[in-house]
Amino acid sequence: MDLLNEGPVPEQAREAKQEAREFAQQHIAPNAEEYFESGEYPWDILEAGRKAGLVACDIPEEYGGRGFSLEEMLAVAEEFYRADAGIGLTLQLASFGTEMLTDHGTERQREEYLRPVGNHEQLTGLAVSEPETGSNLAGMQTTADLDGDEWVLNGEKYWVGNGVEADWVTLYAKTGDSDDRYSNYSMLIVPTDADGYSAEHVDEKMSLRASKQAHITLDDCRIPEENLIGTRGAGFYMLADFFNYGRVVVGGHGLGLAAGAIEEAESFVSDRESFGRTVDEFQAVQHELAEMRMAFESARALNWQAADNVASHDHAGYWAALAKTISTEAATDCAERAMSLHGGRSVFTNRRIARIYRDVRVPVIYEGANGIQRNLIYRQSP
Repeated sequence: MDLLNEGPVPEQAREAKQEAREFAQQHIAPNAEEYFESGEYPWDILEAGRKAGLVACDIPEEYGGRGFSLEEMLAVAEEFYRADAGIGLTLQLASFGTEMLTDHGTERQREEYLRPVGNHEQLTGLAVSEPETGSNLAGMQTTADLDGDEWVLNGEKYWVGNGVEADWVTLYAKTGDSDDRYSNYSMLIVPTDADGYSAEHVDEKMSLRASKQAHITLDDCRIPEENLIGTRGAGFYMLADFFNYGRVVVGGHGLGLAAGAIEEAESFVSDRESFGRTVDEFQAVQHELAEMRMAFESARALNWQAADNVASHDHAGYWAALAKTISTEAATDCAERAMSLHGGRSVFTNRRIARIYRDVRVPVIYEGANGIQRNLIYRQSP
């Protein structure tokens, strides 16, 4: 059975799904172990993804991209993450955050910053998290103060994908101090060659090792006033809308990882013999595999329903939080069960299941930890 079959995928997203599957089989899966071990940035695979039209494909066609819909990005995410989460994340981070520029930026900003990413001439990143703040978007401390016709930025950002490699980042900063703390933040375009911007890779990670995150320091970093995206003080709300979109795609990250875990488990127990029969003939093993399928199929059905609801703006926050939480936790559950079924062989670092087991620890955290998602599910329930 093809776990990531076309069943729930709308017709308009199936071509993108097939392209992503072929690319993942040719470029991602064969190189996954090598890049996991080395921790190097997969520039060659990124370039291949650009040539295949599967990097920055969410950018509108008029700015060099392919204008992929949310459903198409979800279809791509499933396939990339089944092949390898680290490489998959690198490919999807190449245009991360540009939706806010597409939706709220000026034509000048789109031409100067969005088009080069769509044309595969530049990389970008999204700088939101901070070392001591976690998921509290209304508690971020990095500031941007207007001095004449320039913003002066001070503070730190952490876990910034492509923070070192990017040509510019979309940065979330405090630009006000009103009683309405949700109206104190704005989104700004920050070129990485600006004076006062410095970045270094975070310490080596145990997972997603082919993706690079950075610690950014802003020390009186000056950028033009015109680099403000949209309206001053609208950053929190812009970011919330963006995360509704992104959390559905992160759900796809979970689905791809869960599918990989199930594939590894079923292959292993069908090939291994014990007590004179293959391991998959034992009822206890069959029950574990059944539990994995139940978690996966339930999450996938909900995730694709969520994609439709978020795209149509039908209680988007609620459905996005549901999709992200259920799919990433299904991945964690499937990986843990698959590790158990592998027994002692699960701890070998060259095993795909060992990589999956480590990789599933991260999507439950990024784009809002799942504890935060539960808050949103309760508060935004229709």
